[in-house]
Amino acid sequence: MKPKQEPARIVRRALAPLIVLAAIGTSSVADEGMWQPHQLPDLSAHLRQLGLEINPENLSRLDQFPMNAVVSLGGCSASFVSPQGLVVTNHHCVYGSVQYNSTPENNLLVDGFLAKQLGEEIPTAPGTRVYVTEEVTDVTSDVLAGVIKSTSGIDRYKAIEANRKSLIADCESSGNHRCGVSAFHQGLEYFLIKRLEVRDVRLVYAPATSIGKYGGDIDNWQWPRHTGDFGFYRAYVGTDGQPAEYSEDNVPYSPASFLEVSAKGVEDGDFVMGVGYPGGTNRYRTTAEVENEFEWYYPKARGFREDIISIINENSTEGSAARIAYENTLASLNNYSKNFQSMVESYGKSDFIDRRTQAETDLVEWINSDSQRREQYSPAIRQLEVLIDSNHAAREADLVRSYMGYATLPSAAHRLYRLAMEKQKPDAEREPGYQERDLRRLRQSMQAISRRFDETVDKATLSYLLSRYAELPEQYRSQATDSFFGISSNIDQGQVDQIIENSYAQTSLDDEATRLAWLDSSVEEFENSDDPLIRYAVASYSERMTLELESKELRGQFQRWRPEYMEAVIAYNRSLGQPIYADANSSLRVTFGQVRGNQPKDGLINQPFTSLEGILGKDTGLDPFNAPTKQLDLIRAGQYGDYALPSLGTVPVNFLSTLDITGGNSGTATMNSKAQLVGLLFDGVYESIIGDWDFDDAKNRAISVDARYMLWVMEYMDGATNLLEEMTIVQE
Repeated sequence: MKPKQEPARIVRRALAPLIVLAAIGTSSVADEGMWQPHQLPDLSAHLRQLGLEINPENLSRLDQFPMNAVVSLGGCSASFVSPQGLVVTNHHCVYGSVQYNSTPENNLLVDGFLAKQLGEEIPTAPGTRVYVTEEVTDVTSDVLAGVIKSTSGIDRYKAIEANRKSLIADCESSGNHRCGVSAFHQGLEYFLIKRLEVRDVRLVYAPATSIGKYGGDIDNWQWPRHTGDFGFYRAYVGTDGQPAEYSEDNVPYSPASFLEVSAKGVEDGDFVMGVGYPGGTNRYRTTAEVENEFEWYYPKARGFREDIISIINENSTEGSAARIAYENTLASLNNYSKNFQSMVESYGKSDFIDRRTQAETDLVEWINSDSQRREQYSPAIRQLEVLIDSNHAAREADLVRSYMGYATLPSAAHRLYRLAMEKQKPDAEREPGYQERDLRRLRQSMQAISRRFDETVDKATLSYLLSRYAELPEQYRSQATDSFFGISSNIDQGQVDQIIENSYAQTSLDDEATRLAWLDSSVEEFENSDDPLIRYAVASYSERMTLELESKELRGQFQRWRPEYMEAVIAYNRSLGQPIYADANSSLRVTFGQVRGNQPKDGLINQPFTSLEGILGKDTGLDPFNAPTKQLDLIRAGQYGDYALPSLGTVPVNFLSTLDITGGNSGTATMNSKAQLVGLLFDGVYESIIGDWDFDDAKNRAISVDARYMLWVMEYMDGATNLLEEMTIVQE
């Protein structure tokens, strides 16, 4: 579809020659890589050889199809699939909005939701956004302007942060854009990313959980898979065509372009590409960092997540208002718990650490073999080692603090008081998250608590977290927390629980109107409050700020040395003729590969497609393998319509590809050689989870829900004929 709006662009200023990709031979590029759009012209020959039919140059142009059809949801990827702002993404990406609109009497999580006309579409959870990337500009020199190498960590951090804020403020002057400055290559480059922010987003369609989450957490990260992980939003704007808050008068957004949906789909071996917003990878971290994550962090963090899952389940019954409030939280906790477990298991079975150690050794030897390189890069190697060691010293305390946010009301109290403190400063000096540009989001987060909180669950969660906190050595504990909750080396958990009980009985933060009123309150009003959780927030503020300053000092030091380390890594890889792509950082990327199965272990071969009949074979009638009776009857009757894959003899449900993905790729459009939608990325196989750190071409496989299954469910299961007619569905 042809673009209709003002062109968007990628603006690149003069870069150090080291960063610019050399000419890349087709033999040097595997399916590994999450490529920035501006890099793709260098890959044109390889992309054409793989089978891409559209002009590869279009992939570097944000004003061209298909790039301007792809959007971010701020954590998931999505795509426009109609000229009326219809957005397709994963079921698990719309799940929070389905949860937000569910009640025990009208449980959309179980039953699904379909709006048959525009007037039936419902508001999504507060804070839901559709972001359309319009411009990407290299601002490295602006971000580093005035930054002196010899300065302290905190001064360096503040200087960079001030420059970023200034760039963002200028970028957002129109009022309709959300801008950000993202670091690439660990701070060697910075890009200003300008995105149109569509604020009125409505839920259009989500199949029942028995389709959208078929297989549940049991099948998560597994193959074969039979999950209908798709759902639809719609973007709305004001009658003037500009982003606006929710209003019944708003009209569907008209995107610059949209994706056609292929009913023909793909076959084994076909070219595919994914265009989306991958969240984060760590493929250039040091050996010491790898060991810490896999041997300490992942096992410890998984323990916290499993414990909180148990607390929620023990304090809420299936289908109750309390359980519905936490369904989205449970989905996230379960997802990452299994992810962390799989990370550790894959790490233990692989030679990853040996290869990373050898690669690091080779890098150091290459540096030391030349006096100029040794002078240029050796300090960064040494300083990173020191910083990483110091960062690990308080890791237990840092981990405990990172999970305290799962106690909703104390966390809300901290944020509200922090806002009051920050509002005393000029806007440019406020902490990110508390500037004027953030107040709408902060208000919406306080509103969302009303449907994502249960007092019994929250008290039990806080009790658990404080018990873990009490295990910390005294030097890592907070005097304010110890004093407020009566914690000492000999903790009396019963006494702590009584303090929690009394605090929740006396607080008013469980009331939405009260929380919203605190958003406009002064520091003096907080300091004079009798609300116990507000008093705790005030008492602990000073210590929290001390910890934050220590963290910023360390981050500033990393900002000094990581870019120089990456400069060495890039130079070394270029000496070997190997191209370099930046780690994922939630910016727009392109990955490409083929539909292909694999052999994860001896004697086990994964075929590239699963089928409707696989749903029948897995069905037990019990959650999570409880397919709807109507679906089972349709499968038994061989009702395939126009969506069967001839070589399979039935409708494909999910398929494997060699696309390089990570978290944030959820909802990414899987496109064919013509840039038509053939599926949606939603998961990876168990063996590829470690791909966040270590890509293995033989093991890495991404899982997409097949567009043919999506269309089949829409037509035969839910009768979503209005959406089928709205989309452009092509047979060739």
